[in-house]
Amino acid sequence: MKSSYTCEFNKMLTEERNPKTMDLDVLNTLDLVSRIQSEDLLVAQAVNKVIPDIARAVDLIVDKLRAGGRLIYFGAGTSGRLGVLDASECPPTFGIDANLVTAYIAGGKEAMFQAFENAEDSQSSGMADATNANITDKDVVVGITASGRTPYVQGACDKARELGAKIIAVVNNPNSELESIADVAIVAPVGPEALTGSTRMKAGTAQKMILNLISTCSMVRLGKVYENLMVDLKPTNEKLRERALMIISSLADVPRHIAEGALVASHYNAKTAILMVKRKLGRQQAETLINKSAGFLRQALEEQ
Repeated sequence: MKSSYTCEFNKMLTEERNPKTMDLDVLNTLDLVSRIQSEDLLVAQAVNKVIPDIARAVDLIVDKLRAGGRLIYFGAGTSGRLGVLDASECPPTFGIDANLVTAYIAGGKEAMFQAFENAEDSQSSGMADATNANITDKDVVVGITASGRTPYVQGACDKARELGAKIIAVVNNPNSELESIADVAIVAPVGPEALTGSTRMKAGTAQKMILNLISTCSMVRLGKVYENLMVDLKPTNEKLRERALMIISSLADVPRHIAEGALVASHYNAKTAILMVKRKLGRQQAETLINKSAGFLRQALEEQ
């Protein structure tokens, strides 16, 4: 007799067998790679269908961040690692405080490098992590889980909701428990995996796309981007310094040595440097104008 857990597990779309990949073990290498990659082509289509839900999530996040809140990801396994990846890349890309976008993964930091598969089964651990995150009604919590029923993620989101946070669900199975409690549910069914149940594949790729859209579009709406340039990047290594100089030189239409001088004078803030050169301002004047323009470079450049 099957348990209720097994019955529910077998109903999940991400656990179904894919009829198009039943012969993986007998294909030659070229056909094997081609067959699996053909399944990946379906992912972008699935994400495209949930654009309105992603936009709703972005608007919710922007409203909360403007009001002093935070964006916090919770996930387990691949989903947790993708949340950590997205959160960790926001500070250097958009110049934000490291505490503004954070992520928790079932099993803690060690789970980033080593699988702790049983960690995802603990609802109480998710609740504890949400409690330790000091979540308030200013925050937005994103639960990331292919199944939509991972106990760790469910526990974290239940606790976050209890603490007043808004909940966004990023899932790959329709009609999930997490979807039912979310303020915004982003449900991107990508169909059965090429390798049955391996949700690090299509489901994980869809989650990566969705998280990229959530964080990037939120930062654009917060004034962290001018045109399609990351004008708030932190130039903390040689590559990022070169990128900052390229951005300053391009937008201010000045040679490299002028851009270098402006970057130093701005205390290594590309947005400030651009404004200093374009409007012939001192650093403090440029910073004041940027603050007056709520961080939007376009508005600061056009301010009379």
